[in-house]
Amino acid sequence: MSPTSARLRDLPDPDHLPALDPLYARERPAAGLGTGTGAEDGPPRILLLYGSLRPRSYSRLAVEEAARLLRFFGAETRIFDPSDLPFPDQVPGDDHPAVKELRDLSTWSEGQVWCSPERHGQITGLMKAQIDHLPLSMGGIRPTQGRTLAVMQVSGGSQSFNAVNTMRLLGRWMRMVTIPNQSSVAKAFQEFDEAGRMKPSAYYDRIVDVMEELVRFTVLLRPHTAALTDRYSERKEEGRRVDPATDLSSIATAPQKP
Repeated sequence: MSPTSARLRDLPDPDHLPALDPLYARERPAAGLGTGTGAEDGPPRILLLYGSLRPRSYSRLAVEEAARLLRFFGAETRIFDPSDLPFPDQVPGDDHPAVKELRDLSTWSEGQVWCSPERHGQITGLMKAQIDHLPLSMGGIRPTQGRTLAVMQVSGGSQSFNAVNTMRLLGRWMRMVTIPNQSSVAKAFQEFDEAGRMKPSAYYDRIVDVMEELVRFTVLLRPHTAALTDRYSERKEEGRRVDPATDLSSIATAPQKP
């Protein structure tokens, strides 16, 4: 079920991709992946988070370009607006509508995009606050475990990878599958026009690569997410015993009758 939309940002010109050369773009980069039984046919559900509240936020503009590309590649996208998100532990019991909506969106998603400015060599406090509001476990639901993740950063100066490296660490901590490719846009103020659209460049092409790869990994892992996140410690904690009659691993390793 799709989450409520009070804090979803509208995507301007969602189908306008002036910097994308259609001669080289695959509209369905994940075609043929998945199980082959139709499981790959539904649009991948992608949540996008950005890390700055400036009126002209380059991390938000980069996320919007990423969302347009994801839509072009057949995904369903949601961009969370963190404008009124409180700090972690600021509200007793995290009882705040923005926190609830962020968690609902994460649970809804199959994959995520995190984009932060680099500030003092790190991700911003806003970016970290959004991630900190996502618990590993929430009433038996794990809102990040098994999701795919793409990381991006924007910088005001020369190219750096401090923010994406930190987000990779956080993605691993949140039990997400972070894809190999990533994007780092240097001197971001030079890369967007007055309308907030990204100019054609190698930086833009890299974002295309990253979103293409995210869609592929999301569809590829979709049929196997439950198996990949099935943990001994969690089965033990929840009292879920393995039935040798139905467990595929037990069947595969059982002695074969002559």
